[in-house]
Amino acid sequence: MNEYNTKLPIKQWAEADRPREKMLLLGKQNLSDAELLAIILGSGSREESALDLSKRILASVENNLNKLGKQDLKALQKFKGMGQVKSITLAAALELGRRRQNSEILEKPKITCSKDVYDLMQGRMIDLPHEEFWILLLNRANLVEHRILISKGGVAGTVVDNKIIFKHALAHLASSIILVHNHPSTNNRPSKADIDITKKISEAGKMLDIKVLDHVIVAGQNYYSFSDENLL
Repeated sequence: MNEYNTKLPIKQWAEADRPREKMLLLGKQNLSDAELLAIILGSGSREESALDLSKRILASVENNLNKLGKQDLKALQKFKGMGQVKSITLAAALELGRRRQNSEILEKPKITCSKDVYDLMQGRMIDLPHEEFWILLLNRANLVEHRILISKGGVAGTVVDNKIIFKHALAHLASSIILVHNHPSTNNRPSKADIDITKKISEAGKMLDIKVLDHVIVAGQNYYSFSDENLL
């Protein structure tokens, strides 16, 4: 795109360079994050265009949309040109994106490795400020039949009840289960409590002929797999 004076309104740009017109012409997939953000914001300020404002906001979070999604309204309103309405609009758009990731997949996903588990669950857990413990219930073909939240906790941990886990597994006639929880600290190493509860649940599963295939810790952009580390 040609360089423009930041005070020049987007309406005065060449039509092919305007984010909205560019989307109509080339499709949404060909717009940058900043251009998509500019469309959401609609306008900038007297000093800069919506696109320059968008670039400045993204630069503040190292151009990482996950980090942007964690910003609260007060943080967004610190940027000149970001009033309450624009901040609420942006936060709402980011929340819709997060919920889209969380939506139930109509086709049952198949688990072939720990990365499949992470990809399936990270959208639900990556921005959480607290710990959650989930189970995936699989059939004999390793297709995920159900994703069930077992417990919510605080920043440092959550309580897990074996009876509740296997109540769900038995009710849904699961052939196997996978344990998943998150670390808000983004430290992907398991704690002693994580290791102990994994062993306890795994032993209980053997008695019921319900195998625990893995326990995956979601830690931001990283994860830890008990199966990969031969701890199951």
